[in-house]
Amino acid sequence: MRNGAKTGLITGVAVAVLAAGGYGAYSLVGGSDDKDTPAAKKARTVVAEPPSAEQATAGTKDFLDAWAAGDLAKAASLTDDPAAATTALTAFRDQVKPSGLTLAPAGPATPAAFAAATGSPSAAAKPPAGASATPTPGATDSPSAAAPSTAAAPTGVLMGFKARAEFEGTNRVWDYSGFLNVVKMSDNTPAVHWAPSVIHPHLAPGETIGVQPLPPIAGNVVDRNNKPLTGASITPLLPTLQAKVAKLLADQNKDQSDNGTGVVITNAADQNSVPDRLFTIVDPKPPKPFKLTIDNTLQAAAEKAMTDLGGKKGSIVAIEPSTGQVLAFANAPVTGLNRAFQGQLAPGSTLKILTSTALLEAGVNPDTPVACPTLSSNPKKIPNSFPDAYPNNTLQQDFMISCNTAFIDQGLTSLKPGALTTTAKDVYGIGLNWQTGLPSFDAVVPDAGTNKDEQAMQSIGQGKVQMNPLAIASITATVQSGSFKQPILVADLPQQKAPRDLGPDVAGKLRQMMAATATGGTAKDVMAGISDNAGAKTGSAEATGIATTNSWFTAYRGNLAVASEVEGGGHGVEAAGPAVASIIKAAGNR
Repeated sequence: MRNGAKTGLITGVAVAVLAAGGYGAYSLVGGSDDKDTPAAKKARTVVAEPPSAEQATAGTKDFLDAWAAGDLAKAASLTDDPAAATTALTAFRDQVKPSGLTLAPAGPATPAAFAAATGSPSAAAKPPAGASATPTPGATDSPSAAAPSTAAAPTGVLMGFKARAEFEGTNRVWDYSGFLNVVKMSDNTPAVHWAPSVIHPHLAPGETIGVQPLPPIAGNVVDRNNKPLTGASITPLLPTLQAKVAKLLADQNKDQSDNGTGVVITNAADQNSVPDRLFTIVDPKPPKPFKLTIDNTLQAAAEKAMTDLGGKKGSIVAIEPSTGQVLAFANAPVTGLNRAFQGQLAPGSTLKILTSTALLEAGVNPDTPVACPTLSSNPKKIPNSFPDAYPNNTLQQDFMISCNTAFIDQGLTSLKPGALTTTAKDVYGIGLNWQTGLPSFDAVVPDAGTNKDEQAMQSIGQGKVQMNPLAIASITATVQSGSFKQPILVADLPQQKAPRDLGPDVAGKLRQMMAATATGGTAKDVMAGISDNAGAKTGSAEATGIATTNSWFTAYRGNLAVASEVEGGGHGVEAAGPAVASIIKAAGNR
């Protein structure tokens, strides 16, 4: 699996082998079945001294000949880890199922050639198991198996080979260059140091190689309106998106008639890994257009909003509340981390939507008197972003001015420990392992237990709470629609279901509070002219190493919910707010 992102979940037989470089742990007993003979008692170990060029050549040829002939027991015995080699070679035979296999030595290889074959820039600096194309002197035996962590890696000789696999039903042949590292054993014989990359240079520990169905690779990428997709933030992510979507759809689609077959490397343990297609045996049917939920008009507005930040880092996401479909997302900068989906940031006061949900469900109402003092009541006193106290405020008025102390004190009074964590999961789907089509961080609202200071921080979106615009936009979309719809980038993707909907009474009160904030609270200037059938919440969040707070803003109007964050952007209305407003204006009345 190449270059970072790994997203495949195709099932196969895992290749249980040891990673390159693990010396000193190999103790091979050889010779006789008679336990009383000296040969049975003598351990065969890897030594630090490399084999000679002649030994490396002979060891390579003997191993490849045995493997190609199907004598896997003999091939495995010619390695420094016969058990692991037997498992891996058997998995290759049973899962790749070549009808013919030709393996020919290609002589000494260079670390640069190995690096090029693995597709890893770092591989050139770290070839497998201390391999060298030129044997160098060395004389000490490796330590015993009891102390592998302190073993000095012996130097081996990196050798190349040419592989050709044939398959029944096709005249296509799979040719590739392979590499193996030959080490010297204590009985002065060569052995292939076992590593996953002996099977194929791309194969890493824990990965699987086998013949798998190949869904059609998507054709031209189009937006929800069948127009060619545009968007600088999306384009670099398309290969990952297409591969992951193909896998997710294949899992739920019983009709495999469009599929081809091919040799693929997958990693079932890493849901964000991309299947590595090594060779196509049978072509899938011609591709169909790859249609995303993205709206080009809103995507252009999102990209411009991020460009207008003037070099600040930030991200933005727009969601259709009725479906959960992602209409736009953009990042600044456009390369690197997809902060919109993978950011792990404190969301500040935008999380008061979640806190308000828990308070309303606990019996507090928008018109319930909730004082806004200058300092909170928890042990580590927390102030507001303004100096005045408002002792006669209601909960809705506290929401409108974003009073930290009111939400902290009322939360400590009305909410049971863990209430925010439970509400986040049960109502807003936080922590349900979303499958959006792209790798995503699905947000965290950890259980603060009985720690009043941590409870206080969580109630205002600080502490250990971690969010991104995708998660906050989804929370806002849930308020607008009344039920959680997991965000997706392709219409047919499966969507996680939250355990329960947001009750109509609580949903109505939340919309009332957000509407009041949009028309007369902290968001009124940004939302001026777009406050019909709309609601908003501002936020600012402190972060380690940043002098100015991060700016957050979320809003909905009609069937559109948007959230944005800007690193070091200050108050919500100063940076993130204008970005969100620009998307809403571009959308018009939906």
